[in-house]
Formats: sequence, structure tokens, C-alpha cells
Amino acid sequence: MTAPASSPTENRVAVVTGAARGIGAEVACSLSRAGWSLVLVDSCADDPAVGYGLATRADLGAVAEECGGNAIGHVADVRDQRGLGEAVDLAGQRFGGVDAAIAVAGMIGGGAPLWETGDGLWEAMIDVNLTGVWRLARAALPVMLKRPAPRRGRFVAVASVGAVVGFPRLGAYTAAKHGVVGLIRSLAAELASEGITANAVAPGSTRTLGLAASAEIYDLESPEEFAVHHLEHRLLEPAEVAAAVVWLCSTASSGVTGAVLPVDAGMTAR
Repeated sequence: MTAPASSPTENRVAVVTGAARGIGAEVACSLSRAGWSLVLVDSCADDPAVGYGLATRADLGAVAEECGGNAIGHVADVRDQRGLGEAVDLAGQRFGGVDAAIAVAGMIGGGAPLWETGDGLWEAMIDVNLTGVWRLARAALPVMLKRPAPRRGRFVAVASVGAVVGFPRLGAYTAAKHGVVGLIRSLAAELASEGITANAVAPGSTRTLGLAASAEIYDLESPEEFAVHHLEHRLLEPAEVAAAVVWLCSTASSGVTGAVLPVDAGMTAR
């Protein structure tokens, strides 16, 4: 991540979940460089359903500081509708409204066949990876619709290659990510006349702690082994995924809605 550039004259405001680390942090910093004002949301707490540590308050604070004075950190779990509502309210109070909502928050967990998956893991995967996207839409879209027409609002969800293919031993995660695609396509249809687009980005294996957790599930010595599934035979960097998200938030993407944009180094081109 690098320091933000100066903002353009027009102020655009986004709420970003999962912003304290990985892809979410890169999305935040990239939007900041593009001149957006931001409310950055993260739960900043570990979850017993997954076997790796999640982002901290210090992580969230560091990203907000990296983004400069046009970003505010807000601690909230995407499973908490009230907390997301408070984040959206904060965007209105501090910056005057909301123009984009970006659902990056997610967790990965698995290891057992789908029929042996426990209730706790299933619920965590669905509640964070799918219901959390719906809760952000529920909190942000009514406020986005208050912007005067003609609007150019944006709703973007970070899904996964697991939204379009099946992954063994990650059934709950895969089911949730497939659900995100249906949610986005339905939102696109519902928002088509409102001047708000809805799209998803589907990353391949990206260099994050979540990918390291996936490597452990598959008993791999290193996450680098996932690169064999990419045509480019390399892992993706979070900044590459963030670039696609930022483009979908820009005016250049005005003709795109209901899309699932692969950023997967060719993984799904086979």
C-alpha cells in the first residue's frame, strides 16, 4: 500500500467491509488514492469457527491512517445489522451520504466433506460470506437511493472463484460464495432503473492469510502450490483484485451490472 493521492473536486463516499487487512485494505487505499472518502469496517476479532487469526483494531487503525483524513475506521461485524447501520450513518454524518458499498469481509474454513460439516462452521461461512453481503445492502442501499437522480451508485461484492466452481472440503464456503452471485444478479435487476450498479469480483488464489489457511486444509507445504491452478502459474496480489473493485466503482464501468468479473490469472479459462 502506498500513500493516497490528493482528492479530486467531487467527493464520493464508500463503505468498505473487511477493510483491516488483505484485499479489503488494498481496496480502501486504492479508493482513497482515487479521491473517495471512506468508512472502513472490520470486526477486529477472531472467530472460533476458523483456525487462523483475523484482523485487529490495530490493523484497522493502520489502514485508516494510511488512507489519510478522508477515512474513518469503524468496528462492526457484518453479522450485526445494527453495527453496519451505524457505519452507514457515520458515512452520512461525516461525509454527507453514501455512493458505494463494497462487501469484502469474508472467512474461509473447511476440511471435512460437506456431509460432515458441523453447524458452527456452516453458519459462520454462510453468515459472514453471504448474509453479511445482504446485510450491507440492507444498510447501505436505502441511503444510496437518497442521492438525487441521476445517480451513479455502486454495490460491489468480493466473491471468489469458489462462486463459479466447486471446491472439495470447502463446501460451506463454496455454497456461500455461489449465493453471493445470485444476490448480486438479483440486486442488479432490482436497481437497474435506480442508477446503481451491482457487480461481483471473483478472485483466484490471492496472497492472503485466508489462502494460507486453505493450504493447511489441503495439507500443502505452501500456499504457492495453488499457483499451479492458474494459467499464469503465479498467485495474485491483493492489489490486483482491488484494482478491479475500484474500476467497478468508477464511471468507466457504467455499462456493467450483474456481472461476475474474474480476477483469477486464468484459473477459470480452462
